[in-house]
Amino acid sequence: MTIALRAFMPSRLLTGVAAGLLACAIQAAPLTRDNGAPVGDNQNSQTAGASGPTLLQDVQLIQKLQRFDRERIPERVVHARGTGARGEFVATADISDLTVAKVFEKGSKTPVFVRFSSVVHGNHSPETLRDPRGFATKFYTAEGNWDLVGNNFPTFFIRDAIKFPDMVHAFKPNPQTNLDDNARTFDFFSHIPEATRTLTQLFSNEGTPASYRQMDGNGVHAYKLVNAKGEVHYVKFHWKSLQGQKNLDPREVAQVQSQDYSHMTRDLIAAIDKGDFPKWDLYIQILKPEDLPTFDFDPLDATKIWPNVPERKIGQMVLNKNPDNVFQETEQVAMAPANLVPGIEPSEDRLLQGRVFSYADTQMYRLGANGLQLPVNRPKVEVNNGNQDGAMNSGHSTSGVNYQPSRLMPREETAHARYSRLPLTGTTQQAKIQREQNFKQAGELYRSYSQKDRQDLIASLGGALADVDDESKHIMLSFFYKADAEYGAGLTKVAKGDLKRVQALAAKLAD
Repeated sequence: MTIALRAFMPSRLLTGVAAGLLACAIQAAPLTRDNGAPVGDNQNSQTAGASGPTLLQDVQLIQKLQRFDRERIPERVVHARGTGARGEFVATADISDLTVAKVFEKGSKTPVFVRFSSVVHGNHSPETLRDPRGFATKFYTAEGNWDLVGNNFPTFFIRDAIKFPDMVHAFKPNPQTNLDDNARTFDFFSHIPEATRTLTQLFSNEGTPASYRQMDGNGVHAYKLVNAKGEVHYVKFHWKSLQGQKNLDPREVAQVQSQDYSHMTRDLIAAIDKGDFPKWDLYIQILKPEDLPTFDFDPLDATKIWPNVPERKIGQMVLNKNPDNVFQETEQVAMAPANLVPGIEPSEDRLLQGRVFSYADTQMYRLGANGLQLPVNRPKVEVNNGNQDGAMNSGHSTSGVNYQPSRLMPREETAHARYSRLPLTGTTQQAKIQREQNFKQAGELYRSYSQKDRQDLIASLGGALADVDDESKHIMLSFFYKADAEYGAGLTKVAKGDLKRVQALAAKLAD
């Protein structure tokens, strides 16, 4: 095996990561949890049937997310480099047929705090670095805080939260050298074909936005809206920039970085300071539950967009105030998909199911049990429950009742805040989703770009693949070739791959 692998690897790659990969291939050992118990499936979370929600009993999923959430003190593990601003959201459409959420009552005005960020790179990294950009919005609604925590891309790299720590580790610097390492990144993604579309977007010029103001935002996941009758609709959220979209090409990236490593932060602060307040319209796409089986892919898969599903404008957001103190607001704001309000629920999207736990858990780790008492996180409505004690508790409780139910101090449950019902079938399982369709949307994205943007994409991604070990490189090239033959052939040429080998590998891939 070693000889065969060496035949496909340049000698310079047989040191460091590549040598480590060879050693792992030769001396494979069982994967275990922290207690030493072997792991049966590290690729798929346990779910309630083929399309049901994720189960809390999945110890491997919970342990991986808990350990991952605690890898950094106090900098965020992901989204460390951030910029914040305050503003207001105004609901402009009547969607009471879809949801009881008060934030969407037509004409209502809701204060917001938005945190833009880089996903992978650290707190003081240049904002010119290629990276997805976080677009997280905290709505201080009349029924508590709702956080819409998303990115500028409409899709994500993985579809199951059990792979989230692995994905981020693969993107982060090599732990041996603390240097970025494409060999590690693409070694991982050569096993993750569902990432093909999002990797295409990342290595396009959309991976280097010109400014936060000129960037769209997306909730990425499907969510559920629930109306007064208890009826459920699945939706995706999309922020559209009224400033238009603008990205930097590779030449512009080098020029900007040589002059300013905080160009996106500086642009947003300056625009708001001079009264040029940025605005975004909020749109939703809507599917009925009975629509989900009609697609040739799983609509709850976070690696997919919903093509040909019309969008409906429901509101507009304006950012009109910079933070008074960056640490107290931008750095202490605790965004989490678990912060939901009546009328908005998580879907059965496997990545979202894990994020509902993980984000709240990591914020509690960073800020402590009482982090939501901080001014930037405190809801505008009164908090009334029996949660108590813990470090940095700034509350002022005067009651002796810290439990519920109670006749001494009744705390009533709100009927319209009950979760909707989801019919379940099948058995618990750990298995892939049934409709993967890993490559089609990546090809459609590539063909939507201009000729110049295609050339920039091929140069950027092909250059990154050129230094990857031979096997991983050709597997990755086959993914992109399967998405679009022109795309794959162009990358193969830049990456100095073997086109016939790429074509042969692509022919074995399912559509």
